[in-house]
Amino acid sequence: QVDKVAELVARWFYCALSQEKLRRPIVACELGRLYNKDAIIEYLLDKSPDKTPMESAAHIKSIKNVTELQLVENPAWSRDRESSKGDKYEELQAAPFLCPVVGLEMNGRHRFCFLRNCGCVFSERALKEIKAEVCHKCGAPFQEEDVIVINGNKEDVEILKKRMEERRLKSKLEKKSKKGKTAAAASQQEPSADSAGPSKAKNGKDCGSSSSGESRQIIFTKSSENGNPSAPGKVNKASTTTKRSIADSEDKSEAYKSIFTTHSSAKRSKEECSNWVTHTAYYF
Repeated sequence: QVDKVAELVARWFYCALSQEKLRRPIVACELGRLYNKDAIIEYLLDKSPDKTPMESAAHIKSIKNVTELQLVENPAWSRDRESSKGDKYEELQAAPFLCPVVGLEMNGRHRFCFLRNCGCVFSERALKEIKAEVCHKCGAPFQEEDVIVINGNKEDVEILKKRMEERRLKSKLEKKSKKGKTAAAASQQEPSADSAGPSKAKNGKDCGSSSSGESRQIIFTKSSENGNPSAPGKVNKASTTTKRSIADSEDKSEAYKSIFTTHSSAKRSKEECSNWVTHTAYYF
């Protein structure tokens, strides 16, 4: 028969994966087993083919499957601080952590639970005596499914395993539904983008035709301001006014060009040019 005290010490004081002493940061899986966080990380990073399968961590597929525990230290715990020489009595049932509500030590004699949402650890007595839907320590809301028993018996492990499988199936279905929604949204956007092209082209044609029509109307109204456009005399008057406006614009352009020294009016003849002593910039 297995010694009960030794079994409790192995389950509550040592990592279930590396069999080393538990030290912070300490994590717990969805079945309520305790691990060192660095041991879990090394296990997940080891992708070698000769990796030994571990039954205690076979259900852990990623770091999201474990929860880091928010533990409260026991002020009476001094075993780690002092070096034991074997010259005094040591209480094997003393624990480095305790329940922050009731004060029970986390040594395996009392049932302890942790909340999967926040990682806070309490004794089962505290959760039963002070019933609340909010964490006693951090105030985070939780449900009954979020309460996981630490190192429970076979019945507790079976219940936790069913909850774990249901939770993972639910997350998979949610991921598939999200992917389906994104794919449907993308398929709806593609035809809408394709149909936007011809409509824009049609709109462009309509705009072009409307603009041309407006220009035609403007031309017609300009020509029809003085009277009936069918009269030849009035059409000649309009043409003469346009010729005058062109000539005026040419005169203005010549006046504008004469400002600069590159214009023909600014150039001097050879007779007007001075000798090299009185050379100016106007000589070209």
